[in-house]
Amino acid sequence: MKKKIIIDCDVGVDDALALILAFHAPELEVKAVTGVNGNVPLATVFNNIQKVLSLVQPRQRPLIARGADRPLKGTPVYAYSVHGEDGLGGAKIERKAGEEWWQVFPGQADELIPQLARLHPHEVTLVATGPLTNLALGLHKDPQGMRQLKEVVIMGGAVRTSGNITPYAEFNIFVDPPAAKMVFESGLPITLVPLDVTHQVSLSKQVMEGRVKSINNRFSRLVIEATGYDFIDHLFRGRWEVVHLHDPLAVGVAVDSTLVRKERVFILVETQDQELYGRTLEVPAEKVSGVQNLHACLGVNSETFLELFLSRLGA
Repeated sequence: MKKKIIIDCDVGVDDALALILAFHAPELEVKAVTGVNGNVPLATVFNNIQKVLSLVQPRQRPLIARGADRPLKGTPVYAYSVHGEDGLGGAKIERKAGEEWWQVFPGQADELIPQLARLHPHEVTLVATGPLTNLALGLHKDPQGMRQLKEVVIMGGAVRTSGNITPYAEFNIFVDPPAAKMVFESGLPITLVPLDVTHQVSLSKQVMEGRVKSINNRFSRLVIEATGYDFIDHLFRGRWEVVHLHDPLAVGVAVDSTLVRKERVFILVETQDQELYGRTLEVPAEKVSGVQNLHACLGVNSETFLELFLSRLGA
């Protein structure tokens, strides 16, 4: 039986690679892709979902839906310096006029997610690779429907390591901490895929030149273009030596949970203090409100995951 999944994303570069991995995974059946404001504005996210689906051309066309265009509180924060103005690092994806590899859901993401969960009770895994605004809105609108989800895999947070947008916070959580707090304290069965493990899975010079280049298909070319890898300077866009596979690892965990080592943890999300805003602090159980059913990935078999990612890239 294939695992039914929904991917809730803010399509930047690594979200695009995560989508490719998901649609190339025979273990998964992607029922829907929903967009949320995050790396780039929602309109760009929704356009990028369609671009990636045009590249993948899935046999079973998923539902797609727009979600929240802003966080629950505060103003949007974008990651243009990482993903470019278009969210895909300037990578060009051809879309043929009149050809649609998706079905547009008439409502919002916070309606579609619980609706699919109700349709397939305790069978659907939700993989969230962006801010958690859509999940929080779904919990507010239809909490019983959201509780029909089998599992929620979340790329986000920094449990026992430092952040990537501030010294304390990881980007997805920082964009909407109140949403993260609501989701973490909802009692939903959550697998958190934080920076603790995503910083251990990366594209490097050796991988790009020794593996990705030789695949030589439209997916490997997207990886090269979107990450801005320079085969002369041997560096990625921004003069980076590596690019971390944050969102693909979350999909990898949905494919094979044995890739990671998980621990039961309790997380306090900072929603007030401006310096610590978005911090995901590990605390004793009595320090958190609500009900947490959260396991964090704190170890990863990096080589096995990278082999999975590269093999599906060439599929």
